[in-house]
Amino acid sequence: MSRAPDQIALPLDWPKAEGPDRFILAESNRAAFEHFRAWSLWPVKATVLAGPRRSGRTMLARAFVERVGGRLFDDCELHDEEALFHAWNSAQDSGRPVVFVTGDREPWRIALPDLRTRIAVTPVVRILDPDDALFERLVELLFADRGLVIPPESLRYLVQRVNRDYWTAERVVEAIDRFAIADRARLTVPTVRRALIDAGLIDSRGAA
Repeated sequence: MSRAPDQIALPLDWPKAEGPDRFILAESNRAAFEHFRAWSLWPVKATVLAGPRRSGRTMLARAFVERVGGRLFDDCELHDEEALFHAWNSAQDSGRPVVFVTGDREPWRIALPDLRTRIAVTPVVRILDPDDALFERLVELLFADRGLVIPPESLRYLVQRVNRDYWTAERVVEAIDRFAIADRARLTVPTVRRALIDAGLIDSRGAA
């Protein structure tokens, strides 16, 4: 049985950078979270963090580097490879780790041979797509951001019918909120169903 996600603040000595108290710890991101907690055991003072957009990967990495005085390269594949190479070397010399954040597909294409050999020996951790429990908690959080509480039966209805990824969670909440405002409707199951159909997130049979 998988564990239910816990919405927790990062450890108390981690600074509240970009709202890390919003980071929802679950099976899909637990390995990455624990990896950063055990950074003193890394074989090199660098890590590649891969994962889907909107998954909290940058939030997690930024809170970590601010805590330890490290360095972060978000969307690292867009940065100059010479700069990444020198940052990797500097991290080894200083003992202050560097984190390279990239997308779902890693390793990214690296042209510079010296950087390629260093990334080859760098640990890679991944944040995965959300499971049902994390997706449900994320949707609740996004509704709460809008001052809304979605009833449990409506939440169950949508979680069982839409694609479960981080982008879809945001689209679902936006679509339902807009529809409910336009119709002055409460977040009942019929309202949620009509909103999802209207946004093209499910078809008239209730399938994604």
